[in-house]
Amino acid sequence: MAAWLVRRLVASIAIVFAVVTITFFVVHLAHGTPCGFDDRPLPPEVCKQLCRRFGCDQPLLVQYGKYLAALVHGDLGESIGLHRPVADALRDAIPNTFILALAALLVDFALGLALGIYQAVRAGRFGDVAVGNVALLINSMPVFWLGLVLLLVFAQWLRWFPAGGVTNPILCPRIDSPHCLLDFLWHLTLPALTLGLVAAASTARYQRAALLEVVRQDFVRTARAKGLPERRVLLVHALRNALLPIITLFGLAFPFLFTGAVLIETVFAWPGMGRLAVNAIFQRDYPVVTGAALLTSVMVVLGNLIADGLYAVADPRIRVRGEAGGREGSA
Repeated sequence: MAAWLVRRLVASIAIVFAVVTITFFVVHLAHGTPCGFDDRPLPPEVCKQLCRRFGCDQPLLVQYGKYLAALVHGDLGESIGLHRPVADALRDAIPNTFILALAALLVDFALGLALGIYQAVRAGRFGDVAVGNVALLINSMPVFWLGLVLLLVFAQWLRWFPAGGVTNPILCPRIDSPHCLLDFLWHLTLPALTLGLVAAASTARYQRAALLEVVRQDFVRTARAKGLPERRVLLVHALRNALLPIITLFGLAFPFLFTGAVLIETVFAWPGMGRLAVNAIFQRDYPVVTGAALLTSVMVVLGNLIADGLYAVADPRIRVRGEAGGREGSA
């Protein structure tokens, strides 16, 4: 088990390094400079001074070497546009993104598991077909397009929810009272629903397929033969085993929602890491873009590690195969 985890950890570090390297070179080789927009460029002398300060005038390989050296010491650099350390900018943005992704995760699995169980219980009947088609429709929608639709309907037309932001900047500049906490949750609802609904549609399909596969197993037939109620057979005996594939999905869902928040934060003006990264891309703020890519890749890799670990705990056969593969490789 320990050797398997070490191999996974080494592979994860290599993946993070590859993502950071590719992001660094792509963003530096892309068209544009950090000297303002094409229609509003900075004066040439200001641009030269800016490039000299941040090392943009040096060869690309030299910049890459300096970036890696700083990264080893935990220094993500200084933001060109924000004029502050990248670590501080990410530290301010991450909590909002984390809360949004966590809320979307709750919507995802609470709704997805419930719909998947409902479909499996009524497999082949009208309820199963109707829910499956609606889930497929939602799963086919681009997440930013669904966000715009929900924004138009519930914020613009019905005015049930605010159009964007974290809280009311006038009445609740800080979340320091029950009223402001409710205001925060009110602002969180639409972006969390947008992310969660798309993910829940996929989770429901996974859960339905897993439960229908388990229902055909011999131990389920034995439970029915003993005269147990159908509800107990499905929700206790079958569901417990059908949740194994969902463990992997759970480990991958959070980093997916974390990275998917990039577009949602832009649509709903949510001040998180995604919105910070999008603004940095348009401004050619290289340190912020590479720092956001680094953090995102770490989240994705960590989600994979957690999923693999949970699956190995839930299914000992995974550990046995991993240890056997390690012994064959060493031999």
